[in-house]
Parts: sequence; structure tokens; C-alpha cells
Amino acid sequence: MTYPDPTLFGHDPWWLILAKALGVFVFLLLTVLAAILIERKVLGRMQMRPGPNRVGPWGLLQSLADGVKLALKEGLTPAGIDRPIYLLAPIISVIPAFMAFAVIPMGGEVSVFGHRTALQLTDLPVAVLYILAVTSIGVYGIVLAGWASGSTYPLLGGLRSSAQVISYEIAMALSFAAVFLYAGTMSTSGIVAAQDRTWYVFLLLPSFIVYVTSMVGETNRAPFDLPEAEGELVGGFHTEYSSLKFAMFMLAEYVNMTTVSALATTMFLGGWHAPFPFNLIDGANSGWWPLLWFTAKVWTFMFMYFWLRATLPRLRYDQFMALGWKVLIPVSLVWIMVVAITHSLREQGYHNWATGLVTAAVAVVAVLAAALWKSMRGRTVQPIPEQSVGAYPVPPLPNVSKEALDV
Repeated sequence: MTYPDPTLFGHDPWWLILAKALGVFVFLLLTVLAAILIERKVLGRMQMRPGPNRVGPWGLLQSLADGVKLALKEGLTPAGIDRPIYLLAPIISVIPAFMAFAVIPMGGEVSVFGHRTALQLTDLPVAVLYILAVTSIGVYGIVLAGWASGSTYPLLGGLRSSAQVISYEIAMALSFAAVFLYAGTMSTSGIVAAQDRTWYVFLLLPSFIVYVTSMVGETNRAPFDLPEAEGELVGGFHTEYSSLKFAMFMLAEYVNMTTVSALATTMFLGGWHAPFPFNLIDGANSGWWPLLWFTAKVWTFMFMYFWLRATLPRLRYDQFMALGWKVLIPVSLVWIMVVAITHSLREQGYHNWATGLVTAAVAVVAVLAAALWKSMRGRTVQPIPEQSVGAYPVPPLPNVSKEALDV
């Protein structure tokens, strides 16, 4: 197999850099179009209904028809908005979603018209931190969309999203720390190269579980789609958006799903390395074949998104925040200490001690997670005591006596 030479990045001809950037853009757009259709098909089958089957053969043109419909709808602009920020918010959500994919390795070295290049737009010594920084900017688009709409419920949806991203990005970043310790680098291509023999999903399973949970919360998908909970927020932060502006928020959501799925593939599933038993075939990790393995792994995570949406009900907001702060973050901190100690012991030759410590630590983490989860599930919402005014029960009002209510 051929790993990308770090000196290749930044030295490609301008036309090759432009072609790779365009290729990444087209890959993400096609993935979004396919994901919208496949999600509706999968949900339909899981709910014992056919799903889209009218537009085009077997409903294959449904995503294209939805895009045309959104483009042709009238763009309504409510009164009382902050117009510049209102128009800028969808753009702030979309652009970081595409930018994060610039450092994702989609394959090894290939030859394009006689030029050796990596199937990766660029790489950085701190590429994973770059992804975290860029994806965290996307939440500003959601917050500003809710604030600039001049409406109460979009504002509540935007505030929910900001609190959600803060809590779950902490757990997500902590899950990466163990990967950095084992790989010895924050470069995405270096992390893929370090998983040549063993994928980190087997060595760092707790980190993988924390990351998968965090990435669902990070992308505001069910059962964590609380910033756009229709039941209590009438649609969430994008209630006042229509036409192409609304379509840009949907595009950002699905591109973010693809990005975090690609990052999970890179960090834990060996990146573009062929899975077993295909890795036993000579040449499975060379040429353009790695692009196929990478895409298949990404779509595995995308299917997981669809499955979760069809299976799990939405959590209460207090349960959701308790899961992030009381379960994921403490477990991640304990696991990082275990990984650091065992990695140091193995480097010094104490393999038996390291194995025993890992076993004990996994047991401790499991007990801690179970205890915290039980305490979180045991919380109940206290009913509000009612006071009667005529025939209508009302909640207690501040600074109002019972005599005044009776009057």
C-alpha cells in the first residue's frame, strides 16, 4: 500500500488542487442527494410503507424534485428581523460544513495525468483540531438564525443548539485525546497510517462509543434533535426561513452528518484501509480502491443515523444535557487517564500490568456509566401545583396572593 508523502501537500499543480476541491464538493453534494432519498426509503421500509416511489423510476428523482421545489418557492422575509444577519446565518452554517472535509483522507497516493497526488485536499499537523474548530463555527449560523428571526421560538431553538454543541463538543474532543496518544500525531493522514494493522475501534472502544454518541448530538439529529423539536418549538431555529435559505440549513445538516461520519471512519475505522476479508487481497489498499472502502464506511454511519431516527424517541432536554455532562464527559476523563497509563506501561515493557489495568478500568468505567445513567433516568419532572381560578387551573403566579386570585 502507498501512504501519502507529507511533502506532497501544497505542491500539487493549481489545476490539480482545483480538481480535488471540486471533487470533494461534488462528492458531498451527491452524498446529500442520495442520503435524503435513502433516508426516506429506509424509514418507509422500517415503518412498513413504500416511501418515495412516484417521481422518476422507483422514486429515484425525489431528491432532485425537492431541490427544484425549494428553489422555486417564494422566499418570504418576515417583518422585524435583523436583515443582514438573517441572510448571513444560512451561509455561516453551510460554509464550515464543506471546509471541514478539506483534511479528510479519502485514499492513498494515486496518479492523475502523470502526477502523483494523495486523495486528500490537504493536511495539517493539527488537522483534527482544525476540524473541531471549523465545525464549531457552524453553530453560530443556528444561533444567529434564531436571534435574527425576531421570534421567540426560533430564539429558544438557537439557544438550545449552542448549549448542546458546547456540551457535546467537549466529550467529542476528549474522545480524540486517546487516539492522539496512540497515533502520536494529530494529522489525519498520520492517524490513518497508524491504523495499518489494528483499527482503533478495537483498542479504544470506549472512545469510539463516546464519539458516536457525541456526533449524533453534535449534528442535531434524532433522538437529539432538540433545537428543532417541533412539539415545543414549532420547528426551531429555522421556523422563519423558506425557499433556498431553508434549503441551505438542510444542506448544512446533511453535510455535517457526512463530515462527522468521515471523521469517525478516519479516527477509529482505519480510514481508507480495506476491511476484512478484502484486506487479504493484493492491491486492495492501492490505487482507487481505498475510495470505495472509505465511502462504504461513511455510509455505514449514515445508515446508523437513519436507523436511530426510526427507532428512538426524542429525549427530554434535561435528560439530554445530563447525558453529556454527567455520563460522557466523566467517562471520557477516566478513560483518558487509563489510556495514558497503559500506553506508558507498554512503552516501558510492562505488558501484563497494562492488560490488567485496562480490564480493571473498563469495569470501573462500565459501573460508573451505569450508575450515572440510572441516576439520570431516575429524575422525574415535578408537577407544578395548580391554583384554581374559576373552572380553569393555572400555575402559581409570582407576587400574587390567593385572595387576589379569588377576586
